[in-house]
Amino acid sequence: MVLMHDTGIGTYIDEFLAARATRKPSVHTLNAYRRDLMLVLQLAEPAPLTVSDLSPRVLRSAFARFAADRAPASVSRAWSSWNAFFTFLVTEGVVAGNPMSAVDKPRTVPLSPKPLRGEDTPELLLRTVSTADERQRDPWPERDVLVLALALCAGLRLSEMLALRVGSVSGRDGERRLEVSGKSGRPRSVPIDSGLDAAVGRYLEARRARFGRAQPTAPLLVDRRGVALQRGGLQYLVRSCYRRAGVGDRVPRGAQLHALRHTFATRLAEDGANASEIMRLMGHASLATSQSYIEVTADQQRAAVRANRTNRVLRELA
Repeated sequence: MVLMHDTGIGTYIDEFLAARATRKPSVHTLNAYRRDLMLVLQLAEPAPLTVSDLSPRVLRSAFARFAADRAPASVSRAWSSWNAFFTFLVTEGVVAGNPMSAVDKPRTVPLSPKPLRGEDTPELLLRTVSTADERQRDPWPERDVLVLALALCAGLRLSEMLALRVGSVSGRDGERRLEVSGKSGRPRSVPIDSGLDAAVGRYLEARRARFGRAQPTAPLLVDRRGVALQRGGLQYLVRSCYRRAGVGDRVPRGAQLHALRHTFATRLAEDGANASEIMRLMGHASLATSQSYIEVTADQQRAAVRANRTNRVLRELA
């Protein structure tokens, strides 16, 4: 790897993240890039001072240490972060080539969808949360229902919800759309049904009664003080909704808000949507990810057919 010019690695990491920021990724995504880069960098031996010290041998050794106690998905994500970093350096003329081609990337098992369990769970959740819980210090059912509905009826990610503005809902009655800033800054426009449109309206009316009229550029989702909801607050809100509805045992381990989004995609597949339609609505980068929902639905249908009592009798007669 021939060095064109050099400086501290930290400086280049800052420049890389600044360049990535123009794509409008979430703060969480930028922090993940920095964390992945720094964790691997700290394991490099001998300790590199400049990017010219990051040879394939040094990187392979650092990644071997990094992978020792981490899941393949975490190692794969760190590899992608470093690959993007060196691609940036090549583009900027800092280095002549990308050494990551010499560092093995672990194979990861495709993630399977994790929707809520129980056919009636989404409806039970929404009906329960729509009623004010007097045990809460300051119940706000309109806000809580909207959070659930944005994932259940529009498939939004947590970061996409936090990025919504009051003016993100556009269009005439019957033609409403939600303008979403998706993963890695990819925008998408999601059509919303009258039910979700009504939930938005009820929430904005309740918000106006609490804090006055909000500007179109103001964050859509706020806490009980009128301050924009943050990641931790939104996650806590969803967990509390599960508790109130008594459906905690129906939420796949580690899914939480993502279980709502997966439920949206699974129901799209069950209702006949193809992989391309699911991809556009969910904002997937890969068609294979969208296809997984269809494959899971097909497996569930086959399992239901196998469980049919008449089929069981035929198998016994065979």
